[in-house]
Amino acid sequence: MNIAFYNENGVGDTLLVTLAKSSYAEQEFDRVGDVARIYQTETDQTVGYNFFNISQLTKISEVGQVKLDEALVTLLNEQIAKAGFKELLAVDDQPKFVVGFVKECVPHEDSDHLSVTQIELDQNEVVQIVCGASNIAQGQKVVIAKIGAVMPSGMIIWDGELRGKRSQGMVCSAKELGLANAPAVKGILVLDDTVATGKAFDPATDVK
Repeated sequence: MNIAFYNENGVGDTLLVTLAKSSYAEQEFDRVGDVARIYQTETDQTVGYNFFNISQLTKISEVGQVKLDEALVTLLNEQIAKAGFKELLAVDDQPKFVVGFVKECVPHEDSDHLSVTQIELDQNEVVQIVCGASNIAQGQKVVIAKIGAVMPSGMIIWDGELRGKRSQGMVCSAKELGLANAPAVKGILVLDDTVATGKAFDPATDVK
């Protein structure tokens, strides 16, 4: 996955691209010119790139998350190759917030408030997500933040584990999605049954 951020006032004229989850304590970096490769110390896995003085290459109008379209990915890969690094970026234009169908929902065996769900995202993809919302139930249509999604709060959704159970995304509430007039009561957003499973979530049409 490629998750890019730009904030000239907060960080400077640097495009930050994250490829994988890693803590600062586990990282080192190599810099060649205006490109820095960030990697895990133990495994040498590339977890991100920083592109300094990015405005000398292209104008970025976004503040916060930046969409890495094909033209920008091509430009950044040229800089990566010029610096002598091997791991290139790939275009990822798949939606990260989608409609899911809760096929199964059972209590977590090691928790009194968590549920382990099996959620269909399309005909070929079912993911397991651990959810703490009390109103989640089998048969619902819900909004899923997939791995690689960036929430309005800035939090990135990673593949993780809760109480020993793998969790491959997040079932979202209206508040977490930053929707206007989100209810104060905690709980996931439940969509109408007629909303198609697997489609990109569109609050303008999918929220009744």
